[in-house]
Amino acid sequence: MAPTVRPTVAPPLSPHLQIYRWTWTMAMSVFHRITGTALYGGTALVAIWLVALASGPAAYGWVAWFFGSIIGKLVLFVYTWILMHHMLGGLRHFIWDFGYGFDREQRMGLARATLIGSVILTVLIWALALILL
Repeated sequence: MAPTVRPTVAPPLSPHLQIYRWTWTMAMSVFHRITGTALYGGTALVAIWLVALASGPAAYGWVAWFFGSIIGKLVLFVYTWILMHHMLGGLRHFIWDFGYGFDREQRMGLARATLIGSVILTVLIWALALILL
C-alpha cells in the first residue's frame, strides 16, 4: 500500500470570517454586539456622574468640567450614538422575532435604517439639547 501524502496546510475546522463576503446584516450584527459591550463603559460614566452629584459640589464640579470639555462632549456624543444604535438594533431583532423582515431587501433596509436612524437620532438629540440648554 502506498503511503498517503498529507497536505502541509490543514484546512480550517470550521468556517471563519475570511471566507465570508461581508453583508450589511453581518456588519450590523457585529456592531450590535460591540455597542452592547460599549454600553457598559457608558453606564459607568453615568454612575460616576451620579456619584459625583451625590458627593457634593467639589466632586460634581470636576465631573461637570470633564463632561463640559471638548473631549467630554465627544465621549457623550459617541455614547449617545452607541445607545441609539443599540436600541435600533434591538428593535430590528424584535421585528425579526415576529417573523417579519427576512426578505433580502427587507434585511438590507432594516440594516441601513439602523445605521442611518442612529445617526439621525443622535444629531437630533444633541441639537435639541443645545437649543434647550
